[in-house]
Amino acid sequence: MFKKLFILVFITSFAFVNDAKAQDPAFSQFFANPLYLNPALAGSDICPRISLNHRNQWPGIGKTYVTYSASYDQYVDKLGGGIGFAIAKDVAGAGDLNTTHISASYSYRLRVNKKLTINAGFEGAYRQLGVDWSGLTFGDQIDPIQGFIYPTNEDIVNYDASNNFADFAAGFMAFGKANNNVDYYFGFASHHITRPDQGFITESRLPMKITANVGAAIPLNQFGTYRTTSKSRSKKAAVLSPNILFQKQQDFTQINYGVYVAKGPIVGGLWLRQSTQNVDSFIILLGLEQDTWKVGYSYDVTVSDLNNSNTQGAHEFSFAYRLPCRSRGQSFETINCPNF
Repeated sequence: MFKKLFILVFITSFAFVNDAKAQDPAFSQFFANPLYLNPALAGSDICPRISLNHRNQWPGIGKTYVTYSASYDQYVDKLGGGIGFAIAKDVAGAGDLNTTHISASYSYRLRVNKKLTINAGFEGAYRQLGVDWSGLTFGDQIDPIQGFIYPTNEDIVNYDASNNFADFAAGFMAFGKANNNVDYYFGFASHHITRPDQGFITESRLPMKITANVGAAIPLNQFGTYRTTSKSRSKKAAVLSPNILFQKQQDFTQINYGVYVAKGPIVGGLWLRQSTQNVDSFIILLGLEQDTWKVGYSYDVTVSDLNNSNTQGAHEFSFAYRLPCRSRGQSFETINCPNF
């Protein structure tokens, strides 16, 4: 049954690639928000894990986009994979548009051989959009000279203030080890695969989002790899981790490429984010990781026409706590991918 489920995830992940069409909130610390990135990462750390994230985008131009998320996941031996639960809230404008996303994920873990593991994940979610019509302005309120002075003729009293619907995602992640002790990983995820109706007045389908990523963890000395058990990596281990992440939703395409450098408990990172038309921002990251917790801060430096002095970039914080659990031996090694 699990093998059939595994195959179905692969088919579902790729079935809608050509149907992708607008834009979900985007986090710069992709791996610090694992369930938001890909449901296949549920339970990837084996031990129970709590992740908290906060992003404030473009604070220089008012309350534009503020996003919060919290998640819990762990590996469950009897299920042969990981489970995860997450909640995310996005506030756009001065609270005029709110999106709440509550999800549950399951990821089946297939150990192909000693050097390759593949996770296949499903996510089922409840999604709510709410809008404050009284806080919006319309074209018929504009006077050419005096600005917004007229009452609107829009029938906002009878418009729906919220829309609730089910949402689904699927994906896979592969993790391997090369002969030179280099860890590598790649994955794919499809979100909003049923394209639910999110309209308030007329039908408006939520565009599907596709995500693909590839990366590696390369040890820079002889003292060890990135992290192969639930224990923290050796304090003497230095690791270089190049990564590429691609996302597409409707007409919006985003490519992120950069590198992490880890030395003991300190992690630094530098990324470049761009669309197909222009370079959007540089991302600077600083993180600290201990045996049971990690904390990260990143800042997006806007380099597009929006101008960083006007937008003041974007601030993002992450915190994760790893609960203790029994060691399950080498067959249950944690997945080697960046933590931020």
